[in-house]
Amino acid sequence: MTNSERIHRRIRVKENIPLYAMLLLPLLFFIIFCYVPMLGTVIAFKDYRFIDGIMGSEWVGLRNFKMIFAQPQTLEVIRNTFVISLLTVVVSFPFPIILAILLNELRIKWFKKASQTVLYLPHFFSWIIVGGIIINIFSVNRGPINFMIEAFGGEPFQFMFNHTAWMSIFLGSGIWKDTGFNAIIYLAALSSIDPTYYEAAVVDGANKWKQITKVTLPCLYPTIILTLILATGKIMEVGFDRIYVLKNPMVRDISEVVATFIYDVGIRSGDFSLTTAMGLFDSVISLVLVLLANRLAKMSGNALF
Repeated sequence: MTNSERIHRRIRVKENIPLYAMLLLPLLFFIIFCYVPMLGTVIAFKDYRFIDGIMGSEWVGLRNFKMIFAQPQTLEVIRNTFVISLLTVVVSFPFPIILAILLNELRIKWFKKASQTVLYLPHFFSWIIVGGIIINIFSVNRGPINFMIEAFGGEPFQFMFNHTAWMSIFLGSGIWKDTGFNAIIYLAALSSIDPTYYEAAVVDGANKWKQITKVTLPCLYPTIILTLILATGKIMEVGFDRIYVLKNPMVRDISEVVATFIYDVGIRSGDFSLTTAMGLFDSVISLVLVLLANRLAKMSGNALF
């Protein structure tokens, strides 16, 4: 590196000191609350006891991982987590894109703003509130859905106890709650599209559908790839609140996931070593999926890193 390059670098560093200072607090946050707690993953390789502490507990190597895969319930939990997360990504992923495109096509400003407000609002409800609404709506005794079924001469249906119905309600509740908020990133991407692209498409005779498929979607493609990679990284994560509020003993065989398993075995039973091993395994699978998704994106020229 030449002297002129060193001087130029120093000047750039001095000019960007305020930006480095602004970056310091987020950096400290991630170090303290994200990276330092990673040291606790050593519990997965120990027979952890409160009295002995992390360093004083007996080292057992891979025994906890062997115990995980020796239990049929654990394999069922991993399978449920993967299936529910995969269905959530596959089913829910297109809705924010579609909603963003529809909102972008609205030309009446007051109606567009009102629609956005109504669609964003469910995201700010806690799953306790949403779960209570859903359970009451689909209740066998006093739910409005079963009330209408009985009014037309049908028999009440136990929606929350039927496997297929429960899974549909679970996926639908996530779509209703988060689609509006998740559409924000696509609306931001849509606002950056050059209007001359649409003008050129109109001149070429493209109707509204052609404008969406030939202009809008190709311009959204990098954003879609980015969000897909991030969603893939969370494919082994199912929100604890959502599952815990909606699950019941009748659908336990399809609703028991890693998050609820860690709560029941780790917090209630106090087996922190086993649940830490489960959490570490879950994180490793998520990392592999992110790297795989990024490799596929890189082949298409839209890699995240």
